[in-house]
Amino acid sequence: MTETTELPGRVGVMLPRDLPVHQVLPYARRAEELGFDELWVVEDLGWRGGIAQAASVLAATGRITVGLGILPAGARNACFAAMELATLAQLHPGRLTAGVGHGMREWMEQAGGAWPASPLTLLREYASALRALLRGQDGPADGRYVRCHGVRLTETPEVVPPVLLGVRGPRSQALAGQVADGLLLAEPAAPAYVAASLRHLGRTGAEVVTYDVAAVDEDGEAAVARVRAGLAAIGEPDWAPHIDPLPFAAEFRAHRAACADGAQFARSMPAEWVRALAVTGTPDQARAAIAARHAAGATCVVLAPAGPDPLGALKSLALALPGRA
Repeated sequence: MTETTELPGRVGVMLPRDLPVHQVLPYARRAEELGFDELWVVEDLGWRGGIAQAASVLAATGRITVGLGILPAGARNACFAAMELATLAQLHPGRLTAGVGHGMREWMEQAGGAWPASPLTLLREYASALRALLRGQDGPADGRYVRCHGVRLTETPEVVPPVLLGVRGPRSQALAGQVADGLLLAEPAAPAYVAASLRHLGRTGAEVVTYDVAAVDEDGEAAVARVRAGLAAIGEPDWAPHIDPLPFAAEFRAHRAACADGAQFARSMPAEWVRALAVTGTPDQARAAIAARHAAGATCVVLAPAGPDPLGALKSLALALPGRA
């Protein structure tokens, strides 16, 4: 019998960055129809702009919250980013969440920007400025990286959108506890990583949004097979903070070292690791994985659909929502 227990937190879904353009708005509408609480768009260099995507899907839907993950602090002027976010939040009150992060160093350099000597200082100043401006306050006039001399927004939203930091490491997560409304945790966000991140955050009551590669199927093994390709990169050094809290971290690293590349690593990973590092399996198993992330402190679990058919995957992922057969 299928469990229909209510989940203690929200469930969202990611808008795939490579979704054909004619499917973008139908996908957003379908996510809302299926009962997802949130839809998250990504801003990866060379793909689609995050603010343009957010504006379009907000206008095409009526209820679902739209998350922006993430705006790179080194690429977007804080004053103009605040204007864009304030406008979206005015037009669609209570339906926007903004994620901000360091950005990928390689992308920032490719795009002609300079990586700051102190990324933490930039992020501190940027998040502080963004939140102040969205509240109708003056931005900082004399920061090391962010200067908003005399800037105050005339048009501010009645519902100020939360600003989350999309960061991995302990120092950056501790910063989020000081200057942001919470955390956005990239995939994989296993419960042990969520709990460790909350310890770094250092406070309670914060928003904690997690991403995870996901596939749901009545044939649980087929779902596990479908998410493997989405785990190919997580054995690389940048993902160490995600892996360090896991009980199989040492075996995980040894397995990656023994593999020729990420594809072989993901293909040959033990199935129990795949289940720990993704939301996958039967509807009951996927729902249990979501609940475990909520129990660890996630307020919203965002599912990144795996497989070649995103619209079909979206319908399958909805089987893991409460009350679905």
